[in-house]
Amino acid sequence: MRVLGISGSLRRDSLNSALLRAAAERLPAGAELIEYERLREIPPYDADVEEEGVPEAVADLREAVLAADAVLLATPEYNHSLPGQLKNALDWISRPAGGSALSGKPAAAIGASTGMFGAVWAQAEARKVLGALGGRVVETELPIPRAADQYVDGHLDLSPEQSQQLSEILAELLSEVEERQQLSAAAA
Repeated sequence: MRVLGISGSLRRDSLNSALLRAAAERLPAGAELIEYERLREIPPYDADVEEEGVPEAVADLREAVLAADAVLLATPEYNHSLPGQLKNALDWISRPAGGSALSGKPAAAIGASTGMFGAVWAQAEARKVLGALGGRVVETELPIPRAADQYVDGHLDLSPEQSQQLSEILAELLSEVEERQQLSAAAA
């Protein structure tokens, strides 16, 4: 099983990229997390640009989503919502109209922040957008507040409770993948 991880942060020492790495460490055998690393290259969504031809970075993102069995977003919170670059990428994923790359695909959102709420509002916004794009959304959230205090040498040192919560979200996400695969096999 392939889980596409997308960090909503562009920072070099991103807490949310570290959270994705923590998720990768907790995946069971037979599942792997592939981190999408070209978010910075996605241009602002523009219907005129889309008509002229989808930019290469956008096509790469769309192919990565289509090739994945599930999508896991790790997002910081900017002004009580999603970072603009992440929302923009999700807008591109929704295109062309009626052809979302996320349609029917299991998806979840987790988040770490330097603040005391752990990006809960950003996660709620992410789940709303993922659902609008047709994703099968895992509704459980994982707030990691004051995450900078847990960041050591590129690694996010999760508490036992946070680690358990992350493992449960991943199990639910993979369960959604298995259910989708069974439905597809039964329909074939």
